[in-house]
Amino acid sequence: MKFQDIPGHENVKERLRAMIDNGRMPHALVLEGPAGTGKFALVRAAVQYLHCTDRRGGDSCGVCPSCIQHQSFNHIDTIYSFPVLKSAGGALSDDFIDRWREFMTADPYMNFALWQKMLGNPNGQPVFYVDESQEIIRKLSFTSHAAGCKVVMMWLPEKMNTQCANKLLKLIEEPLPGVALVFVSDNPGEILPTIYSRLQRVEVKRFADAEIARYLQERYNLESAEAMALAHNASGSITLAEKNMAKDDENNLFLEFFQQLMRLAYQRKIGLLKKWSQEISALGREQSARFCDYCQRQVRENFIANMRIAGLNYQTLKEQAFSRNFSPFINERNVEQLTSVFTKAREDIAANGNGKIIFFDVAVKVILLLKL
Repeated sequence: MKFQDIPGHENVKERLRAMIDNGRMPHALVLEGPAGTGKFALVRAAVQYLHCTDRRGGDSCGVCPSCIQHQSFNHIDTIYSFPVLKSAGGALSDDFIDRWREFMTADPYMNFALWQKMLGNPNGQPVFYVDESQEIIRKLSFTSHAAGCKVVMMWLPEKMNTQCANKLLKLIEEPLPGVALVFVSDNPGEILPTIYSRLQRVEVKRFADAEIARYLQERYNLESAEAMALAHNASGSITLAEKNMAKDDENNLFLEFFQQLMRLAYQRKIGLLKKWSQEISALGREQSARFCDYCQRQVRENFIANMRIAGLNYQTLKEQAFSRNFSPFINERNVEQLTSVFTKAREDIAANGNGKIIFFDVAVKVILLLKL
């Protein structure tokens, strides 16, 4: 992984480069920020840069033996540490190293849900056990072989159990020469305070929407409008943008139901709206709740489209096609009330309300509000 392979984060890249170029790599460092923002990719690029024997233009060369070893996740002076499930076959990161390499190759932006799935239990809660800290200490007792610095890259240190964290604390308090511990955290507030207070911190902020959109266009060959719509709804996370893209079939289904609701409500076809409410409720609680979220977003996007503020409008091409004729019906007189209707419906669905009654009530209210 090279710095140039990661979009954005130029200030973070420059800070990491300066640490390494000036020989001031901290013995304990944490990159912290929201999930899906490329923190672990930045660490991989920094460690490859640290070990590279022919750095060029502020980046690793990518062709020296050290870089080649990093690209295959086999550098002898690099230790990967990550949370695991004992029920999946072991208590150490090394027990799952093949799956870990597959995970990093498949998703350099580190989707935790994918890691849970690869461990064989999507609902499991991977952690670091005390055996992990003991193994790290054992490995660090050996002299570095190929480079002047051995590096431990730990993903999600907030998932260390108490015994593991306390044992690793001594290594941070009494650092070994030629050793760097680099942590990557999505929730730094959950790291053991005595460890966190001893770490040098680098904040990694969310990606800009334009950076995510460019990434999606280049990797998945998406249309510009579709990529920007996905980016806008991803809260600065490439992982979330890719997850939303994978739910394209669901979004198409939601768009169809949204179109039906608005057309039937405008025509005041009560009988068909009753049937519509039954079909929606048949989706189940979780999907029905996501449909309410989708409707809130579409109300907002159609209001923006009606205001002719194109720069703030983020819809797929299919959504835009419907909005061209529908958006005039969402205006300053009804936009807040329509949003409240779907917000309340989501709350009622989450509280195990009767979906048929809830969505039929939504339909009746939309009939009245579209006429405002």
